[in-house]
Amino acid sequence: MNVDFKKSPDGLVPAVIQDNDTNRVLMLGYMNEEALIITEKEGRVTFFSRSKQRLWTKGETSGNFLNVVSISLDCDDDTLLIKVNPIGPVCHTGSDTCWDETNKKDDILFLKHLQDFIDKRRKEMPEGSYTTSLFNEGIRKITQKVGEEAVETIIGAMAEDDENFIYEGADLLYHLIVLLTHKGYRIEDLARELAKRHK
Repeated sequence: MNVDFKKSPDGLVPAVIQDNDTNRVLMLGYMNEEALIITEKEGRVTFFSRSKQRLWTKGETSGNFLNVVSISLDCDDDTLLIKVNPIGPVCHTGSDTCWDETNKKDDILFLKHLQDFIDKRRKEMPEGSYTTSLFNEGIRKITQKVGEEAVETIIGAMAEDDENFIYEGADLLYHLIVLLTHKGYRIEDLARELAKRHK
């Protein structure tokens, strides 16, 4: 990564810190070349503190570290985007972000995580996994399970049994994602189709 530290007279570049799971921007810091090297080596974000005039690892006193997932460089080679898994609140005020925003994972994002997990199962096919057994049995078994779960979801809804309705609906969604994966698609393909219709 060829960061142009010389663009700024003080040799610093901005580093935008973004939560890898929620995509929320958490804070902005500055790095010199040494801070970037330490960040890449240790996997925790280290800045150059302009107020302290020294290297500073976020969390060194609070324990609220920023564990690095990825580092990207912008088109002008002078700004970093660092995706992290934060440990605790990020701001010194105790707020989740330096803009006093709540950094909570939206439940709907779990569907992407589940899709990624099912993709991984499809690729690795570990023994003893229920998902692996579905892929091994093929499209007949998977579609049968989608049908069964759809019926059970309907029964839960008709019986006014909300707890069972949600439980069976979750089973239906899981098996539908397995079917999508078996067919070479992802849950995002359904989202795109719905978005296209919404227009």
